[in-house]
Amino acid sequence: MGSISHVITTTLPHLPSTRSLGFPISHSNSRLLSLPPTRVAKKVGVFAEHSSRSSTASAASVDFSDPDWKIKFQEDWEARFRLPHLTDIFPNAPPIPSTFCLKMRTPIDRDFPGHYSLDEEWHGYINNNDRVLLKTIYYSSPTSAGAECIDPDCTWVEQWVHRAGPREKIYYKPEEVKAAIVTCGGLCPGLNDVIRQIVITLEIYGVKNIVGIPFGYRGFSDKELTEVPLSRKVVQNIHLSGGSLLGVSRGGPGVSDIVDSLEKRGINMLFVLGGNGTHAGANAIHHECRKRRLKVSVIGVPKTIDNDILLMDKTFGFDTAVEEAQRAINSAYIEAHSAYHGIGVVKLMGRSSGFIAMQASLSSGQVDICLIPEVPFNLHGPHGVLSHLKYLLETKGSAVVCVAEGAGQNLLQKTNATDASGNVVFGDIGVYIQQETKKYFKEIGVHADVKYIDPTYMIRAIRANASDGILCTVLGQNAVHGAFAGYSGITVGLCNTHYVYFPIPEVISHPRLVDPNSRMWHRCLTSTGQPDFI
Repeated sequence: MGSISHVITTTLPHLPSTRSLGFPISHSNSRLLSLPPTRVAKKVGVFAEHSSRSSTASAASVDFSDPDWKIKFQEDWEARFRLPHLTDIFPNAPPIPSTFCLKMRTPIDRDFPGHYSLDEEWHGYINNNDRVLLKTIYYSSPTSAGAECIDPDCTWVEQWVHRAGPREKIYYKPEEVKAAIVTCGGLCPGLNDVIRQIVITLEIYGVKNIVGIPFGYRGFSDKELTEVPLSRKVVQNIHLSGGSLLGVSRGGPGVSDIVDSLEKRGINMLFVLGGNGTHAGANAIHHECRKRRLKVSVIGVPKTIDNDILLMDKTFGFDTAVEEAQRAINSAYIEAHSAYHGIGVVKLMGRSSGFIAMQASLSSGQVDICLIPEVPFNLHGPHGVLSHLKYLLETKGSAVVCVAEGAGQNLLQKTNATDASGNVVFGDIGVYIQQETKKYFKEIGVHADVKYIDPTYMIRAIRANASDGILCTVLGQNAVHGAFAGYSGITVGLCNTHYVYFPIPEVISHPRLVDPNSRMWHRCLTSTGQPDFI
């Protein structure tokens, strides 16, 4: 097996291949479903320009002349989105009554290990057959703004995903559980909130042995890094500050080495907090545990400030980032507005997706130009950004530009360098726009006072706001519920305002992108008043 960074590199932006990860990937299981093998592509077709590649692949895989194509598609969808379970490997694993009950507020009786019967019935459990509808809009035409269609006629097809929450039956005895939490990638507001809630919920189930793995996947192999014992007393107030109690890092040891470490430490629940790359690693760990027939649940919690994970309404840290970005945008506006021919340039996070820049621009009402990776633009020329800036100075006297870090990379010289996670190191588009703007106005003999603000690390390091705090709390709780229910190789997320479980491969095939034909992007353009820069 290669290193985790190798796994991440080979799984993005496409689904993991069996060759690169070293194990077969299967979405069907005869124990629960007698369904046909996968007949359609992984990605549901989206009839938008930026997703034409996916829609073409999906449409080519479905025979729309078959009168039963819709039923077959739904059957295949159910097979793809079924949740991997411990009973796939251990069919005789006995379920036991759940130790999670809000009517029972006393610890498990130590004199009767394994005796979890409740005095009275509690109706707070989720049925395993509960589902959440993924899409709610019926698009009557593929030309509707933001239309996401499966077939050229935009037929309504129900797509259901599994509802998250506590189950009445669990597959682990709390006194036998050793749970571990690891935070990978970069910092993000809300990490401590999720850690805290995972620990609290584990203790409510009755788990006493909880540890944190320091500094991401690296903590599994570095002998200088030791486990961090966790308890409610330890994590009680960690959500009041930003960062991660456990520390973060990119890259790490090979998958086999990580699973060796899990076996040696006796860990049978692993909670992995991270983005697309980290989830690719978690999925590899899950499959290696299955290959070795280990009773281990690997549960992901999606952490990406860029909000770029598929199928989810949003990921934690995003709302906080949008809110904190307002300070930078407002500072840029004041600087620009207070100067003669002032121009403020703000660069925000967003490697592949421009959600932060779009939402921050929309909410501020002070941005004149919003540039995101999904929408190409020219800097020079009669229809370029600089020409529009000249118009803004002539008409308004000042201007504010908000740009996502991944925007306009085609304008910069490529370095081919990568970080420890295998991500391409981008050039600084903010600095480039600042320099080109100064150069342009100097050449045409017009005074321009250009200020540049990059608040990236200030935003990443702050504590979560109230909205993200709620999201982190519920994600942490549902991650524990999923582990005790016996699931593995899944991640928890917010979908259509409800909390659900997804199989990890379905959310890491590629980053979620802003649809240039979506209503939200159109609203942003209406707010900024910017033209098409092509």
